[in-house]
Order: sequence, then C-alpha cells, then structure tokens
Amino acid sequence: MKKFPLAAGVLSLSLLVAAGCSNDKTTGEKADTAGNKDGKVVVDIFQGKVEIADQLKALTDKYTKEHPNVTFNLQTVGGGADGAAALKAKFASGSAPDIFTIEGYQSTVTWKDKLEDLSDQPWVKDAYESALKPTTLNGKIYGQPANLEGYGFAYNKELFKKAGITELPKTMAQLEEAAKKLKAAGITPFSVGYAEWWVLGNHGLNIAFATQPDPDAFVQGLNAGTSKIAGNEQFQKYLDLLDLTVKYGNANPLTTDYNTQVTLFAGGEAAMIQQGNWIQPMLDKLNPNMEVGFIPMPLSDDPATADKLAVDVPNSWVVYNGAPDADKKAAKDFLNWLVSSDEGKKAMVEDFKYIPAFKTIEAKESDIGPLGAELVKYSKEGKTFSWQFAKYPDGAGQQFGATLQTYVGKKASKEDTLKALDATWAKLKK
Repeated sequence: MKKFPLAAGVLSLSLLVAAGCSNDKTTGEKADTAGNKDGKVVVDIFQGKVEIADQLKALTDKYTKEHPNVTFNLQTVGGGADGAAALKAKFASGSAPDIFTIEGYQSTVTWKDKLEDLSDQPWVKDAYESALKPTTLNGKIYGQPANLEGYGFAYNKELFKKAGITELPKTMAQLEEAAKKLKAAGITPFSVGYAEWWVLGNHGLNIAFATQPDPDAFVQGLNAGTSKIAGNEQFQKYLDLLDLTVKYGNANPLTTDYNTQVTLFAGGEAAMIQQGNWIQPMLDKLNPNMEVGFIPMPLSDDPATADKLAVDVPNSWVVYNGAPDADKKAAKDFLNWLVSSDEGKKAMVEDFKYIPAFKTIEAKESDIGPLGAELVKYSKEGKTFSWQFAKYPDGAGQQFGATLQTYVGKKASKEDTLKALDATWAKLKK
C-alpha cells in the first residue's frame, strides 16, 4: 500500500492506501443506532484501502450467507490524511464504526481509549509475532494485522539485462554503477515521483530511521530532545541516495505524481522505481507478465547492512470498545472468520492480493505476484527492517515530505534540510 501514510497504500496498507486517493464508498445501511433490530446485527466497517473495497464487499456478502443475522455497512475512504480526518469525524458525530483500521504504533497510542482488547482472540496464536507489534500496548493486543507490505527499488529485469547488469546492486556504490550502465545503454535509471510527500517523508526517510543502531531508542531520544537528525550519518546518507535518484531520474521529479511514476516504470521508460508490492496490480494491468524484482535502498557500501527491504504491517483491523455488545461479538467473529475460514484465506491472497500476516495462510507467487514473492523471500531470510514512520508525531510525515521537496528543488542545503526535520519533530511531538 502506498503510504498515506497505504496505502497506499499495504501495506496501503501502506498502507492505502492508494496514496492520493480520496474516494468515499459506502455500501449497506445501518438498521438503527443500536446496531441490531429483531435479532439482526449490522456491523459498520470503516477502512482506507480503496483498492479492496469491492472485494471486501463480496467477502462480507459470503459471511452474511453463512450468518444471515449479520449484515455489513462498509465505508471506504482512502487518501491518508483524508481518511484519518473522516474517521475522527465519524466518532465526533456519534456514528463510530464497529470495525476500523489504524496504522499502529503512534496511532495505537492515539486511539487506545477506543480500542477493544483482542488479546484473547483465537487468531492471535497464528499471527507472526512481529505483525502484532504495531498494535500491542502495555502487553495487550488491540489489532488484527491486515497484511504485510514492503518496498524498496522495484526493478525491470529486462532493462537490467539490456544494460549488462549481471549482479544486482546491494550497496550505494553498486547502485550508482548500475545507474551509470543503464544511462549508457540509453535507459533512464529511475522513475522518480517526488510530487508525492509520502514517497519522501514516509517511505524514503524511513530508511534512515530504520537503519539506526537502535531505531526505538533514536525515536525516544527525539521525543526527549537527546537525539538529533542533523549531523546523523544515516540521514546524511539518505540525502546522498536522494541526490542519486534525482541525478539519474526522469525530468521534473517534483511534478511527477504516483500514477505517472508507475506508468513510466510499467511502460519500460525507466528501470527502477521506489515503490512497494502495492504497484503489482497496476503493473499487471499496464504491462502483463512484466519481469520485476526488488533491490534495496542502500545507505552504505556494506551489503550485510544495506541489503534489506522495508517490510511491515500497513494497517490493522480494530474493534470499537464502545460498540453495542452484539456488534462487538459479531465484529470479533467476522475478523476471526476472515483469517481462519477457507473463504477468507482465499480472498485475502487471490482477491486482495495480500501477503498474509499469518503463518496459517499460504500465498503463492501466482496469487501475490513477483514483487510480493520477493518480499516473502527477504522476510524468510530475515533481511528486513520495520516502518518507523508509523512512530512519527501526528502530521510529521507531510511536513517532512515538504521539507525534502524543498531540498530536491535545490532551495535548501543538506544542513538546513536536516535541521528543518529536527524542528518539525520538536514542534509536533507530544
């Protein structure tokens, strides 16, 4: 998902999000404000993955056939900040959903007073332990991980072969050498879409956060005022990586949006793109059978530390603790059915195209595509790091993105850019 920090993106989902989407789609009708009438229960679901809206509706219809006393009212609002504002408005108006999605970490803290404790649910034992971390607080589990998503530089295998690149780049020096070979072969190395703040402020900058010796300690230090972004080696190296993509990228990177960026890559006009497995459906549509894979976004020349992809949970399903008891019971049962039933498992990988966050759900490359399969491979090899941007103060990602756009536009120095990032954190932290 592109990050909306979704979707898009999940993963959104992340992440969902497709980023930049602001679609609002509602299906179903609430029976009454209590959520049940004449033994019937209507479960309200609010989620941000625009790309699965129809598939989720079809799946809830299947659940209703098995449980005729339960129907669903689905609302999908993508676009990150728009989705978050819409969810807050639902609560403020007294029409809180029974099930909704959050990113976890900071949003778990933000929403904790509204979340039902799901620690006793049967699916908990089947989830990957790391997938539960974003919604675990004080030893309690508040969310069911929707899926796993990941990103790096997706690359076009055919163009790499055409440029004579026989060894995949895993370090900064190797990446620059590959870019030179591509350019010499008349191929634009990078499709760059820096009109999107989340590409820079969330996904890009995350690499510098995630490669700290102790990312959690660094974030805590920023909150305490004992850590600094300015002068930190990993953030300086991220700006070097940013310079590399601009130098060897398409023209007008600051006016290239997500759709244009993916279209350039899918059309073979550029060999690499900073995005995640959420672009697979677009690639399948624009260029069926395109041979793609992932390489890392390296900040060093040490492959042991650089050869990793950013993989995490873009969104988790949560249940409103203030919902009527009948709604809560139905909501929990549906979430368990979602990841334990044959229908739910099949829909997750074949219809949603999700990388499962559960050990009990199998995903084949034919279901999730080559990018998803590559993420699974990296995950099994333990070559991943987490999405630290979910720990930013509220609103920091957008401001970080704007600051980095100013840098890309050559209107700020490296030093001033990193100082501005520090200032944003200090201003927004709680």
